[in-house]
Amino acid sequence: MTNAPLANPPLQDFVDRHERLFVLTGAGCSTNSGIPDYRDSHGNWKRTQPVNFQAFMSEEPTRQRYWARSLIGWRRFGQARPNDAHHALARLEANGRCGMLLTQNVDRLHQSAGHRQVIDLHGRLDLVRCMGCGGKTPRNEFQEALGRANAEWLTLDAADAPDGDADLEHADFSSFKVPACEACGGILKPDVVFFGENVPRDIVATAQDHLEQADAMLIVGSSLMVYSGFRFVQMAARRQIPIAAVNLGRTRADDLLTLKVEERCEAALAFLL
Repeated sequence: MTNAPLANPPLQDFVDRHERLFVLTGAGCSTNSGIPDYRDSHGNWKRTQPVNFQAFMSEEPTRQRYWARSLIGWRRFGQARPNDAHHALARLEANGRCGMLLTQNVDRLHQSAGHRQVIDLHGRLDLVRCMGCGGKTPRNEFQEALGRANAEWLTLDAADAPDGDADLEHADFSSFKVPACEACGGILKPDVVFFGENVPRDIVATAQDHLEQADAMLIVGSSLMVYSGFRFVQMAARRQIPIAAVNLGRTRADDLLTLKVEERCEAALAFLL
């Protein structure tokens, strides 16, 4: 594996030599848009581990805590805008070199930057899904419902946490009211994949199909500590196609990489703009 210096001519050469790149992005791609990431440069959690699917579905206090924090965090998350890394990858696609972009992020910033071929591996935070009837509601509409039911919480402020969360560690959530589905009374959950929840099989299969057609893989802003993303790197390695990564700090796939660039995503990809 080659560790590239700051100017990154090897990364530009890597991109220029491949016409059908399969791109995988993670939280590091969106940090410059004001969305915090989960892990430090060693791949360890910066905060407590995110909410677990089983706990969310079975425990009302977990749902109260999640939605109270989300009520505060969504205000800034929903206003995030694409940064130069998103625009650079959209340009890569416009130039015909990106066959598919698979993102672990739930912020839809790639789409906002104009990227057309995107698979949201872990879902999208701008939708809320009923776990009973399957109905979906725009997150902005649910934000209004949360605010109406919990007006006293709207005056609170807190530091941003990843994926529209907010650091309200010592609050009492017992009085927080979580609206149920208006159609069936079911539990409402963001339309994202929580820890302990499986990525839908059709999403995995579609991503695999596109990876099979790629002549190289580019990872941008992911430590790959979560298996749902790492499995695609393993697949690329089995196919023996070149794999490059842009990430600050170690990744789970360091021993599988052809090239690694330890630089901020927007700086490493600046040559595409």
